[in-house]
Amino acid sequence: MGYDGDDEDQDDRDRQDPGEDDAGTDPGMQTDAEVTCPYCGEVVQITLDPDSGSAQEYVEDCEVCCRPWNVQVNYDETGKAEVTVEQG
Repeated sequence: MGYDGDDEDQDDRDRQDPGEDDAGTDPGMQTDAEVTCPYCGEVVQITLDPDSGSAQEYVEDCEVCCRPWNVQVNYDETGKAEVTVEQG
């Protein structure tokens, strides 16, 4: 029964917080949404970034027709996102 040097590394892992690898996102925050492209009408799933603030506005291209959207995301106090996409 020799020492393999891994005990110290295991101790470090045991002390690590369970959420330490998480980017800091509250688990109750909505991180995706289904939206309808204002150009082609396709329903598309987009990824949301709660860490970017409770009110966001950015440009994202439709993955189907590649035309630009103006995306607005507003989080309420429960973590639910209201997402609006308009022609860019």
